[in-house]
Amino acid sequence: MRTIRIKTNIFATALAIAALCRPVPIAADEILASGAGETEIRIGNVMPYTGPLAAFGAIGRAEAAYFDMVNDNGGINGRKVRFLSYDDSSDPGTAAEQTQKLIETDKVLLMFGSFGTPSNLATRPYLNEQKIPQLFVASGSEQWANPKRFPWTMGWQPTYRAEGRIYANYIQAFYPERKVAVLWQNDEFGRDLFVGLQQGLGDWARMIVADTTFEASDRSVDAQISNLKNSGAEILVFDGSPAVAAQALRRASELNWSPVWLLDNASASIANALRPAGLQNALGVISTSFLKDASDPAWKDDPAMKAWSSFMDKYYPEGDKDDGNAVFGFAAAETLFHVLKECGDDLSRENVMRHAASLQGYRSSVVLPNITLNTGPGDFHPIKQMRLVQFDGSTWQPIGDVIEAAFADTLGK
Repeated sequence: MRTIRIKTNIFATALAIAALCRPVPIAADEILASGAGETEIRIGNVMPYTGPLAAFGAIGRAEAAYFDMVNDNGGINGRKVRFLSYDDSSDPGTAAEQTQKLIETDKVLLMFGSFGTPSNLATRPYLNEQKIPQLFVASGSEQWANPKRFPWTMGWQPTYRAEGRIYANYIQAFYPERKVAVLWQNDEFGRDLFVGLQQGLGDWARMIVADTTFEASDRSVDAQISNLKNSGAEILVFDGSPAVAAQALRRASELNWSPVWLLDNASASIANALRPAGLQNALGVISTSFLKDASDPAWKDDPAMKAWSSFMDKYYPEGDKDDGNAVFGFAAAETLFHVLKECGDDLSRENVMRHAASLQGYRSSVVLPNITLNTGPGDFHPIKQMRLVQFDGSTWQPIGDVIEAAFADTLGK
């Protein structure tokens, strides 16, 4: 009972966003009745199934497959899930249009796991005004954790700024006094990680000798890589999409430039970044992780990853098991399943948010050991821990322990 609708040639404009910021009120009884009945729970989602960030569409496909599995196993407290996922091509205007359709026409109970910072920012005012949960946003912006101002919006993954601070700690511990270059995507996503890096470095931020940006739609970053090489930097921090990461890794190899690579978690996909770059060109790259890597032999006997592999074979056979986005989608959907199951027969939107904001020590089956999800009425950051990893040519290998606080000063000890 899933729908993944890929809508192309949509000429959405800022008018769509403006319309959402001035919503038509929905009656209270309709709010409580929408999206959940005696036999069905409707869940809305918006993903970039087309466009420059289409690789992340695997998140939505894995989520849809997860709820197919849930339905085959009896649903959630006896209710089947109808997962409605539409394409926005990473365009905020289209995201606004599709979200409004999901709420006002499809009558979903909540929005879940929609991808990207700009698209979710475009829909957040509307969803909060209408008191509709915007749960487990697939973006690491810190803006999803503001329960006082936006009590219906909650993130899921670690924040980009925390990730940037972790890279700063790593640089300080292992490469002090080395020159740093940063290549970052020119949007909130790229800016957040860069700010976190600068904050983490503190006075050492003077070692950033060059930084340059690119657009998510750029087909080449050759010029940027050449300029950064000429800066004399020995460390390159990359923050952008997997496709651009692959281009950057290839171009650096062509220029015989071998800096220490720090690659953002969102681009750490073997399937979508490292393999297209050439695995030999990605050898030694450093990144972060909070989910198990299906390609890592360390998990070959892990019951949870065996179950995940069987899930992929049966429900998402066209998916790539080396694509971390498939693990991400599974884990996020598993979290929502837990929340909705805990709601019992009270599927009011208020109760859904109450349970989402009371996760204490919850563990998805595919998160790394010692990483738990915790929320509270004033804490809308479910995952706060990550682990540094390094690519050995075939898999990601852990470096040190799980990092609970981005400002930890024990990395080098």
